Amino acid sequence: MRIMGLDFGSKTVGVAISDALKLTAQGIEIIRRQSPGKLRQTLARIEALIHEYEVEEIVLGYPRNMNYSEGERCERTREFQEMLHRRTGLPVVLWDERLTTVEAERTMMEGRIRRENRKEYVDKLAAVFILQGYLDSLSRKQL
Repeated sequence: MRIMGLDFGSKTVGVAISDALKLTAQGIEIIRRQSPGKLRQTLARIEALIHEYEVEEIVLGYPRNMNYSEGERCERTREFQEMLHRRTGLPVVLWDERLTTVEAERTMMEGRIRRENRKEYVDKLAAVFILQGYLDSLSRKQL
């Protein structure tokens, strides 16, 4: 069984999946939608990936502000969390995603990915960082 990591945005959802041992995260895809409110197809695609990769838990990036306050994006993320849980029946853990997009951008710059091409990868890479942070926390708990 694996864990899925999601970076939920207004028009995209970056998706990452753990390996079977739950040690590493790999980016899978970016789910794009035409309208921020249209989540039916997004949820259907996530559900298909859950079955394909035998996912037992979902980690959803939680976009707190740098001062730990919560804004409108946090409210939307909690609503999405509830939708995911109702649709899949799986536990959906909120995970602090502050600076994951910055880290993803820096990683792509170091990898010499051209600025105009970075949008193609940033959400998927942010999902990897969200999931990897969660996986690392699980391994620390086991020590």
